[in-house]
Amino acid sequence: MKNVIISKEEIGRGIFRFNIEEPLVASKHRPGQFIILMVNETGERIPLTIAGSDPAAGTITIVFQVAGKSTALLSSLEAGDRIQNLIGPLGRPTPIERYGRVACVIGGVGAPYVYPILKAMRDAGNSISVFLGARSRELVIMEKELGEISDTLSVSTDDDTYGYGGTVVDLFREALGSGGKFDMAVVVGPVGMMEAACAVTKEAGIRTMVSLNTIMVDGTGMCGSCRVTIGGESKLVCCDGPEFDGHLVDWAELRHRLGRFLDQEKVAMNLYKKSIFDRNGIK
Repeated sequence: MKNVIISKEEIGRGIFRFNIEEPLVASKHRPGQFIILMVNETGERIPLTIAGSDPAAGTITIVFQVAGKSTALLSSLEAGDRIQNLIGPLGRPTPIERYGRVACVIGGVGAPYVYPILKAMRDAGNSISVFLGARSRELVIMEKELGEISDTLSVSTDDDTYGYGGTVVDLFREALGSGGKFDMAVVVGPVGMMEAACAVTKEAGIRTMVSLNTIMVDGTGMCGSCRVTIGGESKLVCCDGPEFDGHLVDWAELRHRLGRFLDQEKVAMNLYKKSIFDRNGIK
């Protein structure tokens, strides 16, 4: 039965990996694409990255961090449970070429997104250098998997609990200062981190691709919530992306648009927590 969760694993604090039976999506998925799912009949539609697919087994992998009501509800499901609705793959696939030396700068929960992309880039003959950053050690995910498909991998934590002590952008900047040369950069993570990394790559003259998937809402172009300005032109992340030239993004506009639903998201999460307390008799 499609949409059934085959396995569930917590791979970092509040970060979960699901393998889901979804034969059609698995057969069509290409690196860079995403799905939209509804946890239950009354749930909202949320876009999530496809972290991997196995067409032979008919499964896809998603990795997500609990950040609000819908992801909290999703994390409450167990192996054997069925997700109400799931559609995909959506979005434009990543253009895979032989770029040469590729640097991948990852922050937050960006690793699942770039993993299939880097596998495809490695298979296309590129050399891969990964710079993997997190706030603390317990939030570092997929280090082993990324290490297996890259030529070099360096880890940073903001609180200095693991690897390089500092931000992943600082780590990347130091690598460039030590003679690192790259033909292409893939930058994925929180908006502030991506903007900072793009400033570094622009100064260094490195072509840079970013993913703006965190701004998506509906995921099909109907709502217009993911409208961004790229090189002076209006684009929809879900239909025209989610990947764009990082040096052409209007970052100020993107930051502003990201905050539009924060109040509603807080209300929804508080109501969800209250419902859990009420069901369990917690005062």
